[in-house]
Amino acid sequence: MSEHLAGSDEIILKRALELAGDTKFIAVEEGARHRTANVFRENFGTQHSVIVADENTYAAAGKDVEASFARDGQPQPKRFIFGSHVYADDDCVQELTEVLRALGGIPVAVGSGTVNDLTKVASHLNGRPYMVVGTAASMDGYSAFGASITKAGSKDTVECPAPRVVLADLEVIAKAPKMMNAWGYGDLLAKVVAGADWMLADAAGAEAIVPAAWELVQEPLRSWVGSPDAIAANEVGALRHLVYGLLMSGLAMQATLSSRPASGAEHQFSHLWDMQHHTYNGVAPSHGFKVGIGVLASLALQEFLLAMDLKNFDFETAVNAWPSLDKLEVRIRTLFDTEALQRRAIDETRGKYVSKDVLRTQLMRVQENWPSLQAKVRDQLFPFAELRDMLRRAGCPYDPAQIGISRARLRLSYQQCCFLRRRFTVLDLLQRLDVFDAALDHLFGPDGHWAASGEAQA
Repeated sequence: MSEHLAGSDEIILKRALELAGDTKFIAVEEGARHRTANVFRENFGTQHSVIVADENTYAAAGKDVEASFARDGQPQPKRFIFGSHVYADDDCVQELTEVLRALGGIPVAVGSGTVNDLTKVASHLNGRPYMVVGTAASMDGYSAFGASITKAGSKDTVECPAPRVVLADLEVIAKAPKMMNAWGYGDLLAKVVAGADWMLADAAGAEAIVPAAWELVQEPLRSWVGSPDAIAANEVGALRHLVYGLLMSGLAMQATLSSRPASGAEHQFSHLWDMQHHTYNGVAPSHGFKVGIGVLASLALQEFLLAMDLKNFDFETAVNAWPSLDKLEVRIRTLFDTEALQRRAIDETRGKYVSKDVLRTQLMRVQENWPSLQAKVRDQLFPFAELRDMLRRAGCPYDPAQIGISRARLRLSYQQCCFLRRRFTVLDLLQRLDVFDAALDHLFGPDGHWAASGEAQA
């Protein structure tokens, strides 16, 4: 990575911290873990610390974090190490909440997605800030407002503050298992199609783009995702870029108090498979790998949309075909086989359902702006084949079968994802245009991206 790009990232980081509500300090550097105590004292004063880690992250960085407090002459941190049962669910949240309540002090999470999310929620429930020492570039949640926690079989975002301090140790991250940084690459590529979804929502009048948050993520995005081979090789320069991209995504979410800057239809596929407890070869695929396949699924729909002539589209026919909420609820009950998912889908669908008058207004807005919108969305996206190859080169799955999702399962997932979240995405626009079924027929037909003949061997 060039010095120019590194300098650009620092400028973006400074601007992002000015917009963020919770995070006050971020350092992305080799050996950052060794100055944890100094940074802790500068941000939390003389309060005592509590290291939270799992067995792997404690070995990778937690011991050095502890040693930094001894060198700095500060009290030895208290410690809580999760066992092999650690998972980002409500049981572990409650366990950690009780531990922190008993120990007091400021938590220092040492880990990546799971440890960070658990510490984020448990710290919030105890009414205190926390800091995190990141050990892998595996997801964008380090600096995000909110945490993804599974409760009663449903994965939801729990609203809670982001960490006050983030240290990303590139030395540790470069030694992390290669697949973990590939997870983060899949999550960062999601911002490409999530950005296209936000463009569509903005054009329809469903959710306006927030320029400051947009610029943090989207302006440098292509440079951040531009070195997939170097990500696969765990090269420090490329990992620095990846970490900045993931952190900026989190800070943009802080600035908007929403995951909109970083999440669109692609994440709905991952959340669906989470809630269905999907496993492959006995293991749940990572968030980043599921999202990466969701990116391809969303991009395929975006390309179908971009091929349409919406300037001459008869949207009144689509308005007249718009189903009632009662019909949609009947449809939902046929698509989902568990009561929990049915309830979730019905609640989210009620939350985003619009009348025919509102629908007409949305489609008119899209139609009036279509030529320029079409060009902007096309410029936002990578071609399907190119993005699929980027995933492959980074070490990510690039076909659904590689995470245990068959073509038949994927087609059903498209239909189910339409109802799982009230956020406006390409899924919703194609439904409103009454061409969603035609889109699936094309995608899964002999010439479509998901033709059965092109299914990879798992």
